[in-house]
Amino acid sequence: MRQDTPEFWTQAAQQFQQAWAQAFQPYQTPSAAMPGLPALPELMVSVPPEKLQALQQQYLQDMTALMQGVGPAASSDRRFSAPAWAENPYSAMAASTYLLNARFLMQLAEAVQADEKTRARIRFAVEQWVAASAPSNYLAFNAEAQKKAIETKGESIAKGLQNLLHDLGQGHVSMTDESRFEVGQNVATSEGAVVYENELFQLIEYKPLTEKVYERPFLLVPPCINKYYILDLQPENSLIRYAVAQGHRTFVVSWRNPDESLGHKTWDDYIEDAVIQAIGVTQEISGADQINALGFCVGGTLLGTALAVLAARGEKPVHCLTLLTTFLDFSDTGILDVFIDEAMVKLREQQMAQGGLMAGRDLASTFSFLRPNDLVWNYVVGNYLKGETPPPFDLLYWNSDSTNLPGPFYAWYLRNTYLENNLAKPGKLTVCGQKVDLRKVDLPVYIYGSREDHIVPIAGAYASTQLLPGKKRFVMGASGHIAGVINPPEKKKRSHWIRKDGKLPKTLDAWLEGAEEHAGSWWPDWAAWLQAQAGKQIAAPKKYGKASKYKVIEAAPGRYVKQKAQ
Repeated sequence: MRQDTPEFWTQAAQQFQQAWAQAFQPYQTPSAAMPGLPALPELMVSVPPEKLQALQQQYLQDMTALMQGVGPAASSDRRFSAPAWAENPYSAMAASTYLLNARFLMQLAEAVQADEKTRARIRFAVEQWVAASAPSNYLAFNAEAQKKAIETKGESIAKGLQNLLHDLGQGHVSMTDESRFEVGQNVATSEGAVVYENELFQLIEYKPLTEKVYERPFLLVPPCINKYYILDLQPENSLIRYAVAQGHRTFVVSWRNPDESLGHKTWDDYIEDAVIQAIGVTQEISGADQINALGFCVGGTLLGTALAVLAARGEKPVHCLTLLTTFLDFSDTGILDVFIDEAMVKLREQQMAQGGLMAGRDLASTFSFLRPNDLVWNYVVGNYLKGETPPPFDLLYWNSDSTNLPGPFYAWYLRNTYLENNLAKPGKLTVCGQKVDLRKVDLPVYIYGSREDHIVPIAGAYASTQLLPGKKRFVMGASGHIAGVINPPEKKKRSHWIRKDGKLPKTLDAWLEGAEEHAGSWWPDWAAWLQAQAGKQIAAPKKYGKASKYKVIEAAPGRYVKQKAQ
């Protein structure tokens, strides 16, 4: 069929709508977003009668005003801000009615009489339903997409269908033009070599950029839930390159992307055979009695656990510790708490505690739906309804490069951190044959948290200040879990907050009362702190590894980081 005929575009539009419905129908009902959510009538029954009556009266007043043309302008919401929405009365009314209904549903969710966790779960599920049901998500209502289809003579619809079919094939919504990136070519490009590997990780050593380096080498432990190159995206925003340029002999753990052969691995395996092993190899290669170490997100949790195990053994191989957006105390896990309860954890234990894999794409989807409008529906509209190709963005390419987790590791992690918070309880856990007590991890610590972090809320990051006994410095940065961390000084973006007096009161709110805002990146503050912990300067090594035992296996970034989740 020729592309310049009406029949072609009619058929293309029908195929598009069918494929879209197949791909996203599960997200259009509250029960899919959160199993067990009450239906709207049940939700209303859970609201005190007087509060329900007041909400209903206000809703009727607002709807009457809307019908009379004096309701709130939908253009205040960026989803409906394009001129095409105001130019199309049908779409404008759909947008305004949607916003009114969305507000009413969220008010109902807020008014429900229940315990706090139940209310949080209801709020989250209603948010998912509200986000999914926006008229901007549907071609029949989206005036901007319709206008583009007319202007392009249907080409945007055809391109949108191609984009949708492509994303269905790859198993996730494209957030960026992934064809523009290749690991080792234009991301993860810092020069270095793999100097050690086992079945869990590769250890990468980086080429010095200075004639002298500090005597204590620097080891970074990234989250095993993601690829390490979030710390080495491109030269201008690479935390790894920044550390090397500051004169630190730098090593990083590059996690293997688990397949079925690693489906039996446990939390203990990752502590003993990965983190502790990486610390030991870094010591051996450098010849240093102590190293400095950094843990990011789950990498920080693993590193903190490993240091507690080593402390129980009477060993102190790490001189100072940096924790970036890390949980050690899981008392306040924010929105992620809605997913965690005894029934859910038991289900995961039944499914995978004895073996198997937690699929990386499922984890990535969960994190994306924590911010559904920004990280899901925004791309649905752009990619499929408008037929656009999202611009290249290194951070979003990394975000789509998912990793699996071994089932036993994941099940243990859920129960002992998110559900029971056992890591924060002295002596409660036995890891690698040792009772874990974070109070014995007595060393200088730099703790960073991001103010708008939805994965490790700022209060959760701050809680580590009350667990660890050594001298601590806490810094809060602007933005979220990733953008707050990856904030190079040259960009001169965002702010960070520090207390001059260095006090660490029991609560974040009390800390904030004495905190001062500073423009720009927190990296220079951290660099000055780490330099003071790094010892004297010595001649930079001329070769990677250690010839007698740790020879170069391959050039950085190595094989492991290039493995895709199955």
